[in-house]
Amino acid sequence: MIDHDRLFKELISTFFLEFLELFVPDVIAYLEPNTLVFLDKEVFTDVTAGERYEADLLVQVKFRGQPSYFLIHVENQAKAQADFGKRMFRYFARLFEKYDLPIYPIVVFSYDQPKQAAATQFKVEFPEFEVLNFNYRVIQLNQLNWRNYLGQANPVASALMAKMQIAPADRPKVKAECLRLLVTLRLDPARMQLISGFVDTYLKLTDAEEQAFEEELGRIEPEAREEVMQIVTSWMQKGIEQGIEQGIEQGKREGEVSIVIRLLKRKLGEVTPEVEAQVRELKLAQLEDLSEALLDFSSVEDFQIWLGNLQGES
Repeated sequence: MIDHDRLFKELISTFFLEFLELFVPDVIAYLEPNTLVFLDKEVFTDVTAGERYEADLLVQVKFRGQPSYFLIHVENQAKAQADFGKRMFRYFARLFEKYDLPIYPIVVFSYDQPKQAAATQFKVEFPEFEVLNFNYRVIQLNQLNWRNYLGQANPVASALMAKMQIAPADRPKVKAECLRLLVTLRLDPARMQLISGFVDTYLKLTDAEEQAFEEELGRIEPEAREEVMQIVTSWMQKGIEQGIEQGIEQGKREGEVSIVIRLLKRKLGEVTPEVEAQVRELKLAQLEDLSEALLDFSSVEDFQIWLGNLQGES
C-alpha cells in the first residue's frame, strides 16, 4: 500500500517555498522566507464519528516587514470524501482557538477520481441569513494539465506532474519529462532521490509503456539524457535488489514449509491435505514457532489447538 500522506508531506515540507511559489505565488510576496517553522502535528478526535484525524502540515511564518505571524495549513487528500469542507473548517476552528493567529488553509486533492471540480468552501446559512462562509484554497491535481508545468523550473512541478491530468497514451512521455525537468534543477542527491522516487511511485508503467518510455528518453537532449539514465538505472538496481530480497524470503519460507510438513508426518503419521494447506498459509515466523511446538504434539488435534491459539492471538 502506498502511504500517500507520508509521500506528499515529505515532498511539500522539503520544498515548501517552492510549493507556495508554484500554486499560491501571491503568498510568497508577503511572507518572510527565513522565518518558516514547522509545528508539531495536531491530532483531532471526532467523538461523534469515533474517528481520529491528524493535520498534515502546519507552518508558522512571519508577515514580511511586520512583527506578526500567521499559519499555513496544508492538507493532502488522497480520496474523495463527502463533507470534506466541514472537516477543514473544524481544523481551522481548533487551530485558530489554540494559536490565535490568522490561518491560510490549502488542500491538495491528489486522487484520480472523481474528475469534477472539488468544493472550495464550507457554508452555514439560513434562508435569510448567512452565518458562515469558510473558504480554503484548492489544488486539485487531476484538474491540472501536466503540459502547463513543463517550463516551470520547480522541483514540486517535476514531482506533481506525475499526478496531474494525463492522457493514457502520454504516461511514458510524462515520466520522461518529469525526469528531464528534475535533472535541470541541479539538486543534491537526497532531494533528487525524493522526487525521482515520487515519480516512479505514481507512474508505474506497463511493459508496453516501458518501451515507449525508452523511446522518449532517446529524444532528451544528450547533456541531460546521461543524468536521466543514471536515475533510471538506480530504479532498476533497486528493483533487482528488492526482487532478490523477496526471492530469498520466499525461498526461506518454502524451505520451512517443507521441513514442518515432514516433521508433522514423522510425528503424527500421514497428514491430510487440509492440514498441509493450513501449514502453507503460515508466515515464516509462525512456521518457525510451529517447528518447535510440534515436538510436543501427539495428534492432529494438538496441531488444530495450536492453530486456534495462534488465530486467537491475531
